[in-house]
Amino acid sequence: MENSTHEDKEFKNIVFQKKETRDKVFENCTFINCDFSNSTFRAAKFIDCTFTNCNLSMAKLNNCQLNTITFNSCKLMGINFGDCADFLFSVSFDNCVLDYSFFVRKKMPKTIFLNSSVKNVDFSETDLSKAKFTNSDLLNAVFDKTILKETDFTSATNYIIDPEINFIKKAKFSLHGIPGLLAKYDISIE
Repeated sequence: MENSTHEDKEFKNIVFQKKETRDKVFENCTFINCDFSNSTFRAAKFIDCTFTNCNLSMAKLNNCQLNTITFNSCKLMGINFGDCADFLFSVSFDNCVLDYSFFVRKKMPKTIFLNSSVKNVDFSETDLSKAKFTNSDLLNAVFDKTILKETDFTSATNYIIDPEINFIKKAKFSLHGIPGLLAKYDISIE
């Protein structure tokens, strides 16, 4: 990965743990079975890229651009996505582990979280309008002043969302999720 610009490339079985890279551009690239855990990316641009079976846990994405990025079966634990550039920020997650990550103040309308573990993730002041949490576990996820307009939680589990401090107009919930909306009242639902 010595070049500064990479287009239409496949990176396979790369081990790049605890290393730093800056000002690299990856456009329409595929990353398969790569380990970027505890690495630092500074001002890198990822455009139309796919990560499959990769480990990015504890990676630092300082001022990185993530534009139409798909993560499939990846470990993304402890990442502060709030450090990413806001411009064109667009990500989706399928069968990923995002536990202990941060999306504070990100604009993420229509983001897909499919079959993912989203435990202890902080979504404070995040715009998740029309996002979908399909079959995803939101145990201890933080929703504080979060925009959840038309967000779909119908098959999500273990969430606790306070309707009084979050904007939930037209959000979708299933009957089994009602306790997560009333948790602060300490009532029993049978």
